[in-house]
Amino acid sequence: MQDHQHDPTPRIVAKAQDVTPDRPGLLRAASLPLIGAALILGLTSLTARAQEDDLIRTHGISTFGELAYGPDAPYLNYVNPDAPRGGEMSFSWSSGSFDSMHPFTRVGRPDILSSVFFETMLVATLDEIGSAYCLLCEEIAYPEDKSYVLFTLRDGITFSDGTPMTAHDVLFSYEILRTEGLPSFRASIPLTIESAEVIDDRTIRYDFNPSAPLRSRIQSAGGLPVISQASHEASGREFQDSRLEPLIGSGPYILASVEPGQRTIYSRNRDYWGEDLWINQGRNNFDTIRIEYYGDSLAAFEGFTAGNYTFRQESSSQAWANNYDFPALASGAVVREELPDGSIATGQAFMLNLRQPQFQDVRVRRAIAHMFNFEWTNQTLFYGLYSPVISFWENTWMVAEGMPSEAELAVLEPLRDQLPETVFTDEVFMVPPSNPDRALDRRQSRRATALLEEAGWEAGSDGLLRNAEGQTLDVEFLNSGPLFDRIINPFVENLRAIGVNASLNRVDNAQLQQRQRDGDFDIVTDHFPMGYEPSSSLRQYFSSIGADESLFNVPGLADPGIDALIEVVIAAETREELDVAVTALDRVLRDRVIRIGQWFNDAHWVAYYDMYRYPEELPPYGLGFLDFWWVDPEAEQRLRDQGAF
Repeated sequence: MQDHQHDPTPRIVAKAQDVTPDRPGLLRAASLPLIGAALILGLTSLTARAQEDDLIRTHGISTFGELAYGPDAPYLNYVNPDAPRGGEMSFSWSSGSFDSMHPFTRVGRPDILSSVFFETMLVATLDEIGSAYCLLCEEIAYPEDKSYVLFTLRDGITFSDGTPMTAHDVLFSYEILRTEGLPSFRASIPLTIESAEVIDDRTIRYDFNPSAPLRSRIQSAGGLPVISQASHEASGREFQDSRLEPLIGSGPYILASVEPGQRTIYSRNRDYWGEDLWINQGRNNFDTIRIEYYGDSLAAFEGFTAGNYTFRQESSSQAWANNYDFPALASGAVVREELPDGSIATGQAFMLNLRQPQFQDVRVRRAIAHMFNFEWTNQTLFYGLYSPVISFWENTWMVAEGMPSEAELAVLEPLRDQLPETVFTDEVFMVPPSNPDRALDRRQSRRATALLEEAGWEAGSDGLLRNAEGQTLDVEFLNSGPLFDRIINPFVENLRAIGVNASLNRVDNAQLQQRQRDGDFDIVTDHFPMGYEPSSSLRQYFSSIGADESLFNVPGLADPGIDALIEVVIAAETREELDVAVTALDRVLRDRVIRIGQWFNDAHWVAYYDMYRYPEELPPYGLGFLDFWWVDPEAEQRLRDQGAF
């Protein structure tokens, strides 16, 4: 585990999304269950009404503003449409192995790029917020009340096995994900989509739940991945079964080879149906994409210096500051760069399991938060390279500050009987900065001790805190990566200094994943990747309906006040309404202290063998190294002649 868990999971096709485009050109495997719900965006028509049927017809939609690209756009502004095709992109993964190529089931652990086979009706770009364009569809049509939507498939779409895609495949995908897919699909789809039907071979209609928010409806349907029905039926397996033979999709890459726990290789589909689409120009440039799996990050770094793979996105400040002095870098064979990252902080945090009895009192959770010294950690361990994650929407304009504004109060007051009084009487919760020169800040210790005493915890003769039943305040940090020990251990020592029976338990990645899924933990590190236009996916992260089922509601949060605020956010119809509602939600989430924010970086730390190229102007919301970078064939040959890899 690195100190900066940046989610280096590749995305080939940019998605419409209401979660953060947190890694340029990347898609987290953990986010795969959100491909339906997390692609939910609001919409605004940018085309004229058709005279013959009074439906709004459009090539793309935007939540609150205008689309940057018209129907005749030649290519995306941030790509090189003349980029050469060929070569290989190779990178590593050291955060656990895999045993499946099926990303839509909880059984097994999927390869991190196993979603690359599947496309959606709509896709987003990396230079806009809240815009989405037709990919599989050639047109979206809907009435003004948005009670339903018609997607018309492009002519000539084929799956990677050469069979044609029809609306029947789209309907099959919707139905099986709704009934047998990941819990996040099963929970979110019925809330928005009431039913679906095939109109003809190229047209599918989705009718929406009348209670579904208007701005979320069309993209909830347009964000569902499309799977070949025939490939599933021919497999002879239940949909939820793990498998190494992937289901068939229509994407630009297919599986070339797979060695579980070691590597996967994907090759560009030479017969890809979408080769000539404007939105694909200058993209999907590599002939092959190879992923090398390593047991730990140290071995992975050594593999890079030896030329076993050729692109590395660094997530350790210690490594970035100290380890990049190997011969290939000195000779110029390897390039080391810091590229700007304008996206929302990933929301990396210590997640507190609210299912545990010792965390039921918010004062206990606040006390624990006071004992994490970010300032010392950043200065001592991270070379001052990071900024703290305080807000759930860190690095945006939607961060709650101070006392609630009048606009926020207008949102919060109707829910007053469901919200803690502190939301109204206190400034938004945040831990004051700690002393960067000492791991243990005594001012924070006094604050934490006072909170614990208020919550009924008293020090015993052995120095450990106990409640009225004589039970100690036990807090176990669950971790799978040795490099994270240097961060957790000082936190543990700080807690022990005030009487908390804190400990660190390092387990293997498979055990960590299973215990997290089972809710059998006290504190783990994970992410809350929020977006600029949050919508229905908030239910998966924070609502009561996802407390036991969702993989993304890690703390098991179930709070009626937060449930109600989520619905206010989802129902927002203007940018102003949305911003106020999100800020109010941020305030309440922080008041509940369900996580202790860690840190974020506003730059991409990358190192690569000097054969890769990218456009001069990168988009603000994505690095896109698997999306629109390319190989310079002459530079590649020079490196091969030098024996660089």
